[in-house]
Amino acid sequence: MNRFLISKGLIGGILVALTACWALACSKGDKGNGTDAAADTFKRNMLVNYADTLILPAYTDLQNKLGLLETAISNFLASPDAGTQTQLRTSFKNAYLAFEGVSALYIGPAASLQFNISYNTFPTAMAKVETAIQTGSYNLTLPIVSDSIQGFPALDYLLFNPDAINQFKGSTAVNRKQYVKDILDHMKTLLTGTISQWQNGFRNNFVDNLKTNVGSPIGSLVNQFAFEMDALKGPRIGYPFGKQSNGIVFADKCEGYFSGITKELAIANLGSLRKFFMGGAGNGIDDYLQLLGKQSLKNDVLAQFDVALNALNAIPAPMSAAFAGNAPAVENAYKEVQKLLTLIKTDVASATAVQITYMDNDGD
Repeated sequence: MNRFLISKGLIGGILVALTACWALACSKGDKGNGTDAAADTFKRNMLVNYADTLILPAYTDLQNKLGLLETAISNFLASPDAGTQTQLRTSFKNAYLAFEGVSALYIGPAASLQFNISYNTFPTAMAKVETAIQTGSYNLTLPIVSDSIQGFPALDYLLFNPDAINQFKGSTAVNRKQYVKDILDHMKTLLTGTISQWQNGFRNNFVDNLKTNVGSPIGSLVNQFAFEMDALKGPRIGYPFGKQSNGIVFADKCEGYFSGITKELAIANLGSLRKFFMGGAGNGIDDYLQLLGKQSLKNDVLAQFDVALNALNAIPAPMSAAFAGNAPAVENAYKEVQKLLTLIKTDVASATAVQITYMDNDGD
């Protein structure tokens, strides 16, 4: 997630539609887009698969990884040195990768709680973070003003910037440690709230709503697949690579910059999208395309997922250095991601009768 991306309105349309539609329960009796009983049975089974074998397990995995990260952070804060920081780096990476596994699930509870915005607005506003630490005055629950001073990007800066160990021993150590704890506590609260809402009512509404209109589960999933592809093309790759700055590279604006895991995060993000598109081992949107007679499109999308993943894997790590040091590899990955975005945002959306409800300003 990126503040520039948010300002373009890529979130707003989805959030408004979701909260309005699911608040009204999206009447099960109105099938909206088709009355075929076999198709409805397929769609419900697909949504059950998404909810029970993909979505809830992904959130639970993040919860487990966040617990391990909390332990590693506690050890580091108690004794900030190279050894505890190395151990912390592993737990941080695993938790951040687990977040990429739920990033595409910014629907329903996550959207209403602004989960992704709080977890992953990057780049973090370092000067604002330092001011918050110095003054001890901040409120991580305030929307917009606090988005860029919390979540994984803020932890990435605080825990792994070149002077991090010394900073946790210096004059701001007490406030700095408390700030890290407060960030983590807020992340845990948001995650607990999201899981609780899924388990207490939202899951049932999700699997019973078989429509594909704005705000429906299928419509929202396709929108989020496209949105995540836009975020991969833009904030994760294109913006730091200079696609919005006349070729001027801003490597320090990428995701996971200080921990050096930009490439791993991008691959995890795209890999999770592929998994969700396929429905894991069960029925997914790819199978829905086949049901709709779009086998060729299904094959094209799956093939392009593989091409794009291979292109990302071909970028030397760390990706932040490759933006300037290996531009051809980054450019190739950017173009392959762009092709996949077009397939999902245009072809898949059209085939499934889903309206894309967000807008961007830089084309596909």
